[in-house]
Amino acid sequence: MRAEVKPTILILATVPFIMVLGNSMLIPVLPAIQKAVKLNLFQAGLLITAFSIPAGLVIPFAGILSDRIGRKIVMAPALVIYGTGGLLAGLAAVFLTKPYPYLIGARIIQGIGAGGTYQLAMALVGDLIQDQERAQVLGLLEAANGLGKVVSPLAGAAIGLIFWYMPFFVYGVLSLPIAALVFWLVQEPPQSNNKQSFKDYAHNLYKIFNEKGANLCAAFLSGMVVLFSLFGLLSLLSDLLEKKYHLQIFQRGLIIAIPVLLMAITSYILGIILKAQITKIMKWTILVGLSLVALGLFLFPVIGGIYANILFSTFIGIGTGLVLPSINTLITSSAPTSERGLVTCLYGTVRFFGVALGPPLYGMSSRYGLLPIFWANVGLIAIILILTLLLIHPDQVLPSSLKGGDN
Repeated sequence: MRAEVKPTILILATVPFIMVLGNSMLIPVLPAIQKAVKLNLFQAGLLITAFSIPAGLVIPFAGILSDRIGRKIVMAPALVIYGTGGLLAGLAAVFLTKPYPYLIGARIIQGIGAGGTYQLAMALVGDLIQDQERAQVLGLLEAANGLGKVVSPLAGAAIGLIFWYMPFFVYGVLSLPIAALVFWLVQEPPQSNNKQSFKDYAHNLYKIFNEKGANLCAAFLSGMVVLFSLFGLLSLLSDLLEKKYHLQIFQRGLIIAIPVLLMAITSYILGIILKAQITKIMKWTILVGLSLVALGLFLFPVIGGIYANILFSTFIGIGTGLVLPSINTLITSSAPTSERGLVTCLYGTVRFFGVALGPPLYGMSSRYGLLPIFWANVGLIAIILILTLLLIHPDQVLPSSLKGGDN
């Protein structure tokens, strides 16, 4: 990696770290929010959904805009909006006696800001790094995302001991300085400013999806289902740890951190391995990861006890860590710089919808039981696993510059 690019990569790694706080920091605090605001589990889950769905809707537009005017000119204001939404949620909790509708509104604002962040960081990595090191750097970004998932439950639990609404203020305190770093210090290649006509842009996108659509759709679904499974499980696990095992907030944060720590470690190590053997193992890491997530979900409702819950949660964390770096590399490498923003952001939309739908749907287990929810998820993974086996062919997607590490 060129020395002059390293500061940019380090700053970009902070973006997924701060973004994942948007949901993960709240998960261990959800039971406290339920009590303070008098919510049921489904209503508490909507605090996750209200963030994730707007983010998912905004992401494609952020991708198109970044293809036209550049990545960081979109990312920096988006980080400011993200932080502002968090501050508004915190202020609503402090000053209003019935803050729930305003919390939902502030989370929507926060989600709008989040839509112009992590996926553009991945796209910018694709712009800057044209050789097999791209897989390693994308693995680093996913590891930073995973590290955020590790830190955020612990931080959320610790800060939540002060007041349940304190995590909302953290978003503003962290995101505003990062926005300044992105705007002033991040490098961006000139060619990421796309001056082609909209007609040519649309034609090139059509060509990409016509040639690589099957690969991309299977990849999108794989990324979505592992994040749906992980966030749905973690929200449910947090509730079980509080109601069934009567653990305190920080203890819950420590346990929730275990699967996401293993996900982060797996993502980082796999990024290094992919650099050397990208086309040989990429598809198999996705298949093995999906299988491991399905196994954890299948066993979780069958074998009870806190230690079994933790063990099967780690299966899901490790499986997610196996899937995401390969998927990220496949998708960011499927398009040239001029269309990479939108293609990567469409993937981001699917990811966010997976995160958004997981907690409320898993929350329905209180009405329908664990087995129907978990095993329906296993069935969905089985379908996507078959699609992955049949449709994903890295040799058809990756450019020759990324296959150099296989020689």
